[in-house]
Amino acid sequence: MKYRRNYFYAAVENFASRRRRLLPALCLAFVTALPAWAQPSSTQPIRFIVPFAAGGGTDIAARLYAAQLSKQLGRNVVVDNRPGASGAVGVETTARAPADGRTICIISASNTVNSAVNTALTYDLTRDVQGVSQVTAAFFVLVVKTGAATQSVRELIEQAQTNRGKLNYGSSGTGGITHLAGAMFAHLAKIELVHIPYRGEAAAITDLLGGQTQLQFSSPLNAAPHLASSRLRALAVTSPRRNSALPEIPTIAESGVKGFDVTQWYGVITSAQTPPATVQWLANAFANAARDPELARRLSADGVDAVSSTPREFTAHIAAEVSKWRRLVKDAGLQLQ
Repeated sequence: MKYRRNYFYAAVENFASRRRRLLPALCLAFVTALPAWAQPSSTQPIRFIVPFAAGGGTDIAARLYAAQLSKQLGRNVVVDNRPGASGAVGVETTARAPADGRTICIISASNTVNSAVNTALTYDLTRDVQGVSQVTAAFFVLVVKTGAATQSVRELIEQAQTNRGKLNYGSSGTGGITHLAGAMFAHLAKIELVHIPYRGEAAAITDLLGGQTQLQFSSPLNAAPHLASSRLRALAVTSPRRNSALPEIPTIAESGVKGFDVTQWYGVITSAQTPPATVQWLANAFANAARDPELARRLSADGVDAVSSTPREFTAHIAAEVSKWRRLVKDAGLQLQ
């Protein structure tokens, strides 16, 4: 009996050891484990639409993921830049594409802002497309010029209250996420800020450094060299929790502006009519790609985390973001023409 017990325990341990060794392979196998009918035709490439010009953040992320997906799936994933109308052209193309899983599109938080403020769109982001997976997560930094009197969010609010209508903030353009980040900050803090739109964040930072504006909500990538050279000071981050990249910098919410939450993210969508099994197959592929160390390292260099989510989670996230921005525009009485 003792021999049998020892043999039994050894067999169990051997099985557990083999399972631990096989787990990574099983995770990869799960990506393609769904029935063949749930997978897009392997004879044709997957079209990965980027609704913005080449060279931007969404384009970089899409190309990194496309390369990884092509490798793991054994089929071409081709990036197709379709810029125009603040990302609307590419999203509309995706919404109208055949619902076979062979057309996907990367969107950002800015697309939900556009859906919230643009009444001329020919599609509904919450109805005509569905989420596949969120693929990145990032944040913005509230920055001021070094040497400014403000050392904290509280002092910035006090300065705005004292100098009503005299503090300017720059953004990358009217109706964009950095514009509405400033509008949310002013609305929740009950202060008045003057919005100055620019053609891109870099131009806005130039005027912040020159003193033409007094604050800005900047991406970590654009702010980093100026923070390192001490030309800019970071007062807070816009995410609901502190970020490991800037652990000493508080959030705007914990600095006294309750309810403030603005994050930058990228995610993948496809036609709303695409079968659930096919969408899940795509989501599995993106989840596996997000675990690739090289892809994560490349994104991290730009201040971005590689993440994944379920189709249901990302679809719900899109709806929540559109609702949030619509509510802000209405409550704050914003005029975005």
